[in-house]
Amino acid sequence: MEKIQNKDIHIINRHSNWSKDSIDNLLKKEIYNSKEAWQQFLRLFFISLGIGFTTAGVLFFFAYNWANLHKFIKIGLIEFLIIATIAVVLFSKINLDIKNILLTGASILVGVLFAVFGQIYQTGANAYDFFLGWTLSIAIWVAVSNFAALWLVFIILINTTFILYTEQIAHNWSSSIILTLLFSLNSLFLLVALFGKSFIPKMNPPTWFSNILALAVVSFSTIGISEGIHNDFETAFGILCFASALLYFLGFLYSLKIKSSFYIAIIAFSIICIITSFLIKLSDDAGMFLFISIFLVASITLVIKTLIELQKKWTK
Repeated sequence: MEKIQNKDIHIINRHSNWSKDSIDNLLKKEIYNSKEAWQQFLRLFFISLGIGFTTAGVLFFFAYNWANLHKFIKIGLIEFLIIATIAVVLFSKINLDIKNILLTGASILVGVLFAVFGQIYQTGANAYDFFLGWTLSIAIWVAVSNFAALWLVFIILINTTFILYTEQIAHNWSSSIILTLLFSLNSLFLLVALFGKSFIPKMNPPTWFSNILALAVVSFSTIGISEGIHNDFETAFGILCFASALLYFLGFLYSLKIKSSFYIAIIAFSIICIITSFLIKLSDDAGMFLFISIFLVASITLVIKTLIELQKKWTK
C-alpha cells in the first residue's frame, strides 16, 4: 500500500465528517516531519558542513604554507588525516550516515594527497592521470558505501578524467564525438540511478542525485546538438540527435508517470535552446534576433504555464 499523501487527506476531509483533531493527528503522524526527524537532518547537515569546511581548510593550509613545510610533513599530514578518518569509519560505532560523510571527506583528501605528491616530485604526468588515479583509488570506497554524495564525487571525477584525456591525448576527436560520449556515459549513470533498484534492492538514490545526473545529461545533449548544428555533419552528431530524442521522449513519459515536472522542465528548456541555435544558423541578422527574442518569451511562457497547470492537476 502506498503511503498516504497530503492531497489524499484533504480529499477525504472534503467528503467525510472527520474531526479537526483527527486530521491534525494524522497530518502529524503521516505528513509532517517530527522533532526527531528535524534533529537528525540538522545533525547530518552540520556534520556535512563541518567535514566540508575541514577539507577546505586542509586545502588552503597547504596552499598558504606550501614553501614553509618540509615535503615529508606535507605528505605525512595528509596521510595521517586519511588514516585517522578511515580508522573512525571502520572501528567506531557512530551512525552509518556520519561514517559515509567522513568517507566522502577522506575521498577528497586522497585527491589532495596526489596533488601534493605530484607537486613535490614533479612526476610530469598529464592532468588526466592525476584524476584517473584519484578515481581508481576511491572506487572501492564508493562501491562499499553506496552513499549518494560519494557517488556524485566519483561521477564528477570520471567526467573530469575523460574531458582531460580528450584535451591532452585524443586530439583528433571532434567535439561531437566527445559530447556524444559524455552524454552516453552520464545517461548510463542516470538510468542506473532511476531503475537500478529493480535489480539491486539496496540501491535507493535520493531524488536530488538523479536530478543532478539528469541536468548533466541534458546539458551535454543541448551543448552537443547546438554546437553540431553550426558544424559539418558527423556520424556522432546524428547518433547524439537520435539518442537525445529517444531519451527526451522516455523522460517525458517518466515525468508524467511519477507526476514530477522536473524532467519536463529541463527537456523543454533544452529543446528551446536547440531551436534557438538552429534559428541562429539560418540567419544572424537583426530581424532574426528580434524573432528569436519573441520566440524565447513566448515559448518559455508557454512551458511555465503548462507546468503550472500540470502541477495543479497532480495536486488535486
